[in-house]
Amino acid sequence: MKLKIVVHEAEEGGFWAEVPAIPGCATQGETMTELMENVKEAVEGCLSIDIDTPKQFASDQILEIAI
Repeated sequence: MKLKIVVHEAEEGGFWAEVPAIPGCATQGETMTELMENVKEAVEGCLSIDIDTPKQFASDQILEIAI
């Protein structure tokens, strides 16, 4: 998956970034390397959700897709 991020220089030093495609997904880092590591963790956290296993009936189909 490829996502665009917007990187800003923080007033107090370092950087902060936001992921426009994922509302509310933002992070910061003292260096660009730290920021990029934090962005990956932030995206994983924003996209991870707990889903209960759905009840399945005989006529149902379960499909798995890649996004």
